[in-house]
Amino acid sequence: MTDIGVNLTDRSFAEDLDAVLARATEAGVSTLIVTGTSVTGTDAARALCQSRPGQLYFTAGVHPHHARDYSHAAHQQLRLLARHHACVAIGETGLDFNRNFSSQDEQMAAFEQQVELAIETGLPLFLHERDAHPQQLAILKRHRDSISRAVAHCFTGSEAELQGYLELDLYIGLTGWICDERRGSHLLPLIRDIPADRLLLETDAPYLLPRDIRPKPKSGRNEPCHLPHIAERVALATGEPIETLRARLHANSQTFFNLGGR
Repeated sequence: MTDIGVNLTDRSFAEDLDAVLARATEAGVSTLIVTGTSVTGTDAARALCQSRPGQLYFTAGVHPHHARDYSHAAHQQLRLLARHHACVAIGETGLDFNRNFSSQDEQMAAFEQQVELAIETGLPLFLHERDAHPQQLAILKRHRDSISRAVAHCFTGSEAELQGYLELDLYIGLTGWICDERRGSHLLPLIRDIPADRLLLETDAPYLLPRDIRPKPKSGRNEPCHLPHIAERVALATGEPIETLRARLHANSQTFFNLGGR
């Protein structure tokens, strides 16, 4: 399997990263995409991937929380990082009007520039969005014909929001949110609406530990090794044999990130 979004540069993994990766491999999670959320974080992801070629890849981007730091120099640094052979997407980028750690104008400007970088490089977009669906959709619509591929990372939205993304032929990334009966149950019937070749799975570790996982890790930290648990919940929702589903998800990931051509 491929975990399409994992924050391995998070400090919670600093002490036992080798063990985390070993558990992932044992669970059948053979490929991990390390998320870049700032220029510094992207560079750290690049360094991490260089030490484990063929297993780890990374995305190059500035999260909307950090959009205020998006300068001409930052854009040039991202452009250089995006040329690295292990870079497979631009992002995490998008809009987050929930917390507004950066102003909405700063977020939209940074997002537009990263969309342009994705168009320039031909790399797909790894998208974040929270409480800004109409604005994000409008930007994507303007550029969609020039964007190679895009995934709505950690999708937790409504049926209407899902259809908005699917109308633009986006991939949909699901996380352990679907294992949370308090907040994620509305997603389960929507899974059948996602085309078979557009579904991707991720842990977003160390965040979003599946609520129903047993036994619960004492640390409360999520790990890539829990990806098969999320896949099992998807299989229950779709009625698809788990091995068939896992093979399809892995193939979708290979296509989206063009891993077969690397």
